[in-house]
Amino acid sequence: MTKRHGYALLSAIIAVIVGLSAAIYVGVAAGDGNAGTNALDKGRARHNSAAPASTGIWVGSWSASPAGAEPGTETSGMAGRSVRNVVHASVGGTSARITLSNLYGQSALTVTHASIAVAVASDTAAASADTMRRLTFGGNTAIIIPAGQQVLSDAVRIVIPQGSDVLVTTYSPSQSGPVTYHQHARQISYVAEGDLTEDVTGAGYTEQTPYWRYLTALDVLSNESDGTVVAFGDSLTDGITSTQNANHRWTDILSERLRTAIESGQDLPRYSIVNQGISGNQILAGGLGRPADNQSGLLRFSRDALARTNVKVVVIDLGVNDILRNPRLADPDKILDGLRTMVGQAHSHGIKVIGATLMPFQGHRGYTPAREAVREEINAEIRSGRVYDAVVDFDRALRDPYDPRRLRSDYDSGDHLHPSDKGYATMAQIFDLKGLKGSAPAEL
Repeated sequence: MTKRHGYALLSAIIAVIVGLSAAIYVGVAAGDGNAGTNALDKGRARHNSAAPASTGIWVGSWSASPAGAEPGTETSGMAGRSVRNVVHASVGGTSARITLSNLYGQSALTVTHASIAVAVASDTAAASADTMRRLTFGGNTAIIIPAGQQVLSDAVRIVIPQGSDVLVTTYSPSQSGPVTYHQHARQISYVAEGDLTEDVTGAGYTEQTPYWRYLTALDVLSNESDGTVVAFGDSLTDGITSTQNANHRWTDILSERLRTAIESGQDLPRYSIVNQGISGNQILAGGLGRPADNQSGLLRFSRDALARTNVKVVVIDLGVNDILRNPRLADPDKILDGLRTMVGQAHSHGIKVIGATLMPFQGHRGYTPAREAVREEINAEIRSGRVYDAVVDFDRALRDPYDPRRLRSDYDSGDHLHPSDKGYATMAQIFDLKGLKGSAPAEL
């Protein structure tokens, strides 16, 4: 072989390798984050335009932590039914992707059909017809999610307006065991018999549900946001006593407040805000089962806070349940050590942490003077600046000025622990938006 022919052959080989590498890269990128098996459907979806059409940054627009296994679904799961989750977009985008979780499943979850669309209005299962998109996973319309795993969908082109309700629908034809769900959604979603995944009328969705099932995150490719703020907490963040279908959690109101301030010209970070609260959550202890229902803050922090998309800041509001649900008197040092552990984990990822003081609960059935003393000791340490990078003083903002051991009456939902809508609004209003600036302190 001549040298010239050798060079030609070498060039041809290199071209083939480059072409194969490009094909492999595209395939891997499409399946990024998938833990599932795409063995059911090798056809491209006819409604899916997978490649993002515009520039932007991937951020979290909505999220909910997987909280446990839904009672009554131990055998059949949601077999033969379409689950249409309704979620509220904190920031808009031009492409979207979702995360589905089978964390609490005892067997593989088969999803043969999934879709995303923008709702025509609030409080409805009807979709805007021109927004209906079929979702794919690694290029396939079907996915098998192993027990204990989650999966990230491919990106799909869809314009999602900020503040819109988004419909994410899944269909599972076979029994899958316990359904991974978020119990206190404070948002009505829908269920239909049969595969009505791409139905836009919503007429078949005759069953309403207060749960979010399987769906744990909605990300968007956004030109409106440069990063994500994760609110990590318990029922006070979950918004358990806020008005249903009204998006009156303090995180919802804070998101609107930040957006309005930026639009008015204030120099503030352009961040989306997602909610990772679980009612009843504790820092140190989780529930029963494997994995535990309502996993402890320490165990779920990496997944539910640090692993969210493009996180810049985490806001932690945890500790009240460690005081109230401990059969013995809680140790404030252990609670503070748990908080500092989470802060250290966030700092190792370059993430800033803002922490909240613990609000009062006198009048609640779990109140005792000894538990109040623990709360006050923890708050004193939080205010000292020795726990978090910055502090939001929910306690001072919502307590009764004449009796600081209890909530102010108009901020109290009635159970003397959880705020009213007015109380949640106050939590958002006293939050220092400038505190979102900056990053984690450098480790020495």
